[in-house]
Amino acid sequence: MKDFNYWKKLHESEKLEEFSSDTIGLLWLKTKSIVRKELIAEFLKNNAITLKETALAKQFVELFELLCKDPKNSHKILNDYIKEENGKQVVKLDTIQLVSELYKLKNFEWGGDYQNSLDKYLVSHYVKVHKSYDTLISKFETEINVAVQGYVLNSWYNHWSSILIEHIFKSHSTVLPTVGQIKSVDFFINNVPFDLKVTYLPAEYIKDKRKEKGYPVELTFLKKKAEEAKIVFDKKAKPSDILYEIVEKMKDRDDEFCNGVLTTLKNEKLEILNEVQANPKMLATWLYENQGEMRFGSENRLFLVLVDTDDFNSSWKLKRNLDLLKPTIISYLENFGTKKVDDLKVSFNFKGKPQTFTALTDIIFVVK
Repeated sequence: MKDFNYWKKLHESEKLEEFSSDTIGLLWLKTKSIVRKELIAEFLKNNAITLKETALAKQFVELFELLCKDPKNSHKILNDYIKEENGKQVVKLDTIQLVSELYKLKNFEWGGDYQNSLDKYLVSHYVKVHKSYDTLISKFETEINVAVQGYVLNSWYNHWSSILIEHIFKSHSTVLPTVGQIKSVDFFINNVPFDLKVTYLPAEYIKDKRKEKGYPVELTFLKKKAEEAKIVFDKKAKPSDILYEIVEKMKDRDDEFCNGVLTTLKNEKLEILNEVQANPKMLATWLYENQGEMRFGSENRLFLVLVDTDDFNSSWKLKRNLDLLKPTIISYLENFGTKKVDDLKVSFNFKGKPQTFTALTDIIFVVK
């Protein structure tokens, strides 16, 4: 029987696909969205509902079971309340000021290994490496402060730009937001629950595709061409710095040979971009299968992939470019009704986990 605990278990295991096709499952998610002390109290008052239970967890069960008696009307009153509450939250967000603040970040550098969390990075690079207290203290001025600052600034930028982007979605008529945070759900589009993920065309994906196509590793190719052009670079620097130095020196040289090298690399990346735009499931599957182990999830995901074709490394700047983001997102939402749920279905495997996962997913490409 599909009772409260059935949907609770399904949600906890991040299997959200079934919620999309079941009116009671959707009711469970929407009810969970308002199970916050101040929200539920207001909802009950507005709809003249009295509950016996006082503890939030028990109120959730009681309210859900009550709403199940008339699902059609329950969806309506929940939708109305959620939209009204979201309207209040939308008004509070000063979009113009927030965009202005985000433009103050000039460089997007984590100052460490961004794939690791900050604590792991500090422990592995400093805590377990240096026995000398004085050496460790000296690292604060030259390295640790930079790593911490980069991590905090980038995290700040990602957090507030994501809120800005969510605001675009949540302001659209086809979208029902979650006013209280729900694990694995940011909003519903035409009753399909989605977790929004803002990302770029991953460097690792480009690397894999280059290998498939028989193209040389980008850095190897650049080093070879730099030597042919007699461009001197620091061979002892870390790979990302070597790549940056060669590219910048080739841009500065601005001759036929260097421009040809850079154009070749750009065209190869554009070829890969065009392929995934034609077949988004290919990239969506890769993103599910190559997500970080610590943040593994099999929930329905809507990926917003940002690409600056002039400089792929500057794609992070598009997170604050409302002139580009807004029309692309709105156009997607306007046309979402033409999509079939089966077309959104994707199956994937994950290393270390024996089962095959299924989810509903899609990609919105924002390309400059």
